[in-house]
Amino acid sequence: MPAGAQPYRAINWLYVVPVSQNSFEVIDDGRSSAKDFWCAGSDYARAFGLDGVRKRLYILDPLGDSKTTAGAKGVVFTVSPDDAMKNTPSSYSVSVKRRNENLAISHAYNFCDTLLDGVFGRF
Repeated sequence: MPAGAQPYRAINWLYVVPVSQNSFEVIDDGRSSAKDFWCAGSDYARAFGLDGVRKRLYILDPLGDSKTTAGAKGVVFTVSPDDAMKNTPSSYSVSVKRRNENLAISHAYNFCDTLLDGVFGRF
């Protein structure tokens, strides 16, 4: 883990580790789906005020060996895309296997509702 980086426990229990001011890594728990990664990433973005108007999450580094946690797998997201990322069309599929995939933070956060509904049911 980077010096001083404190992991955040997302609403779906996945750990999220800051990589820089505007990027962070969601750590795979060994059974995470693509929706789990997007949920955790959007929850982190919302919790730390990175979810401004019409903000999007972009995959900076797709699912692979973790950048922050030895022996783990992870996905690095950013809310500050470079020019090439900004020109990537919006994603309609839910994948964590391709760089530049992107979703609106609000859209990605909806996956958290779906996950919680499965555990607690709709009220």
